[in-house]
Amino acid sequence: MEFDQTQAIYLQIADLICEKILLKQYESNSRIPAVRELAVEIAVNPNTVARSYSYLEEQGIIYKQRGIGYFIADNGYQKTLMLKKNNFIKNELPKLTKQLELFNIDLNELSKLMRGKV
Repeated sequence: MEFDQTQAIYLQIADLICEKILLKQYESNSRIPAVRELAVEIAVNPNTVARSYSYLEEQGIIYKQRGIGYFIADNGYQKTLMLKKNNFIKNELPKLTKQLELFNIDLNELSKLMRGKV
């Protein structure tokens, strides 16, 4: 995994887990990789992965079964979708809106661009 220098690594790892949930690679109540297993896989310190899992647990996206591991919560998909959508609206949409205004692109033109009709 290549990391972006503009965001904390533990949040990037959390984003990776969230992406897998949204792509339905991880379903409700399915087990996710153990902390050490994921740390080795993506070549980071296990404490960093543990921090990511703690963050996701605080968000209600995953839960821990003592001695067994971490699992996706029953409503993990919905919580992930809500978290990522809110983050997009708060952090990315203002940047996108500014760029659209700078380039004088309205929503109709954007829609056509996205459908490949321009």
